[in-house]
Amino acid sequence: MTVTEPTSAVAAPRLADLTTVRLGGPAAELVVATTEAEIVDAVRDADEAGTPVLVVGGGSNLVVADEGYAGRVVLVRTRGVDAEADLCGGAFVEVAAGEPWDDLVATAVERRWIGLEALSGIPGTTGATPIQNVGAYGQEVSQTVARVRTWDRRRGAVRTFAAADCGFGYRSSRFKAEPGRFVVLAVTFQLGLGDHGSPVQYAELARALDVEPGRRAPSARVREAVLALRRGKAMVLDADDHDTWSTGSFFTNPMVDPAVLPEGAPSWPADGSRVKTSAAWLIEHAGFHKGHGNDRARLSSRHTLALTNRGGATTADLLALAREVRDGVQERFGITLVNEPVLVGCEL
Repeated sequence: MTVTEPTSAVAAPRLADLTTVRLGGPAAELVVATTEAEIVDAVRDADEAGTPVLVVGGGSNLVVADEGYAGRVVLVRTRGVDAEADLCGGAFVEVAAGEPWDDLVATAVERRWIGLEALSGIPGTTGATPIQNVGAYGQEVSQTVARVRTWDRRRGAVRTFAAADCGFGYRSSRFKAEPGRFVVLAVTFQLGLGDHGSPVQYAELARALDVEPGRRAPSARVREAVLALRRGKAMVLDADDHDTWSTGSFFTNPMVDPAVLPEGAPSWPADGSRVKTSAAWLIEHAGFHKGHGNDRARLSSRHTLALTNRGGATTADLLALAREVRDGVQERFGITLVNEPVLVGCEL
């Protein structure tokens, strides 16, 4: 475990260096944890001392205040992928929280594990995926999660949750519902085996693969197609491309009553009597087009859902743009967009 505490001779570690949007001021203390025990010790010791704790994986879903974080930042850097075949022709795969997500997806495709291929190219670490119930192109991690091992800060104990107890929903889980309480230590997935991936459910991906929705395609082809689609929307990280200096989609797709759905807006069945509509469509039709903003912070030139740092932005700049977009959609359609990334020390 490596601990960095700022002194007069050493600059405080900046959250901007740990987040994909490259924003955020200094941390009072940085702990780099490479084992589960180190994660638990770092969090427990801070809790006992009354020190605030921010757990960071890949930093792809964080927007941190310009003032920084006046507490301990625990950087999760555990590694490990442990697979065990089961008797039904599948595999249980336990993955350390700090394992880079896209590395795991690449390994899954290589080892013929089915169910993660459409989640290619998503930045961040594996431990973050069940918190947000990460999803893309017709797949969500909740479809393959078997269990999640956590450190429960309230009880001061390790707790393991079966998938049915994780409270998964659209971009949500019990871990997100109780922010800060649970620190994910490892995630176990139950994956099928084979050369072809899960049935392709997303129309755009089906077109890219030239298959009918509901049909299957080789996992390697699915991964290649998803990466190509994401690159076309600047959703694959590239240090030289400011369109990728973002948190990915900044707003979630809203759930609305069909009666308030704007004419022409796309919709999909959701929970109960509500439907899900497209945040990107609402943003575009409220008058905010690709590239809207200024030379510090603006919408991506390739995807209206991504709010980007053009290299000289502050967190205040990014949030000002987010408020402008949110308020403009509210005024035009009466629908309030909700931010997807976690805001630390700041708010909309």
